[in-house]
Amino acid sequence: MAGHTQNEIIIAAPVDLVWDMTNDVANWPQLFSEYASVEILSQEGNKTTFRLTMHPDDNGKVWSWVSERETDRAHLSVKARRVETGPFDHMNIHWRYEEVPAGTRMVWTQDFAMKPDAPVDDEWMTDNINKNSKVQLALIRDKIQKAATGRRPDPALAD
Repeated sequence: MAGHTQNEIIIAAPVDLVWDMTNDVANWPQLFSEYASVEILSQEGNKTTFRLTMHPDDNGKVWSWVSERETDRAHLSVKARRVETGPFDHMNIHWRYEEVPAGTRMVWTQDFAMKPDAPVDDEWMTDNINKNSKVQLALIRDKIQKAATGRRPDPALAD
């Protein structure tokens, strides 16, 4: 059995702003609460290879791994995968963006499998990813909506 999750959120902001902020990998520690740092290892065209380092977990362990991310602006789609898989046999993530009347729908789909010797199984990780995705998506929504409000012209000044 492999793990599969799909989580989404509506962000009351233009798709261009949502795209720009969520694909600015170097600034992810300011966007996500779980990442302590990001190191960009290479950037070639639409492909970025980077190291993510998380804040220490409850046991004081710091998790870090290398991922690749390839953006497709024309199709409002991003495909990512872990290069250093750690406890995962594989981890693939698909980000999709869609303009909707309320702003932008952002969807994260994650397909993965844990290694047989991993400290947790696919079911545990599925539950963990689903819980954490909801927290991170809400934080991202709030930060992007705040940025969008700051960019809108004041209607009172538009005479």
